[in-house]
Amino acid sequence: MPKTIGTHSGSFHCDEALACFMLRQLDEFKDARVVRSRDPATLDTCDIVVDVGGVYSHETKRYDHHQRGFDEQFSDGYKTKLSSAGLIYKHFGKDVIRAILSEPVSDSEADILYKKIYESFIEGIDGIDNGISQYPESIEPAYRESTGLSARIGRLNPWWNQPEGDMDARFAQAMDVTGSELQERVRYYALAWLPGRKIVEEGFNNRFGVDKSGQIVLFEQFCPWKEHLDAIEEEALAKDPEAPKLFYVLYPDTSNSWRVQAVAERPNSFKSRHPLPEAWRGVRDEALSERSGVEGCIFVHQSGFIGGNKTRDGALELARKALAMD
Repeated sequence: MPKTIGTHSGSFHCDEALACFMLRQLDEFKDARVVRSRDPATLDTCDIVVDVGGVYSHETKRYDHHQRGFDEQFSDGYKTKLSSAGLIYKHFGKDVIRAILSEPVSDSEADILYKKIYESFIEGIDGIDNGISQYPESIEPAYRESTGLSARIGRLNPWWNQPEGDMDARFAQAMDVTGSELQERVRYYALAWLPGRKIVEEGFNNRFGVDKSGQIVLFEQFCPWKEHLDAIEEEALAKDPEAPKLFYVLYPDTSNSWRVQAVAERPNSFKSRHPLPEAWRGVRDEALSERSGVEGCIFVHQSGFIGGNKTRDGALELARKALAMD
């Protein structure tokens, strides 16, 4: 007999639609029927219940977040109260990730993806459903944003002046929409973001082999690196607060030349920890090679945050000379 997933009837929201979708990715509930009701007797017959019932108990498979006193977060260090989506993800997220990918995922990879997908996807749904603002309410928004997933799911409910029609069909559509976005995010982070992290991690671990200072990282292949490098460096500094901070990143560009980029003071900052020397900024080609004493120079940006050289060795020499010029 197929298992049943219980949730509330009436207007629906993003969190329970996603919670139901995630449960259906699991072998235990892949053929489960979704029962939408507010009748306690009906919900008591369900194998698992989300977003209704006034009870949170993993042991009895009840996952509501509306009851007085509920204050569950994803884990230590997180402040956002969980919705039903966050509750299901907290307990079943790694299995959901593996089911969506349909390929082997190591425990360490699953741990990284589990945290990343919560922070980049699930947590926003939790916050919106619980009425938690992203910023202080004293700040007036510059514009209205209504294209996010939670808003789009809300619009799948009938208008106030429309007949309800088949609410179960509307809810099934909401599950499909939320599920499609979750699948896309999981695949992106597993198949693009995570391989990028591995490239950055390898470069970071080899930094002392590139230069004895440990302040230059070299990637043999380009990938989006800033977010990864910030996280990996932070993890390393937590283990060894005396470890040298990174100043430059070297990587090949699309024209087969090489870039030297100064590491920003913090993510999304335009201020570099150690910009390329003032004397090089805004200078190009032969003039830059003469001024720097490095052959094959292409440019240094006028702010000093990035420069280019025709070769890997030339880029590395630029970075080393820049380190020596305070």
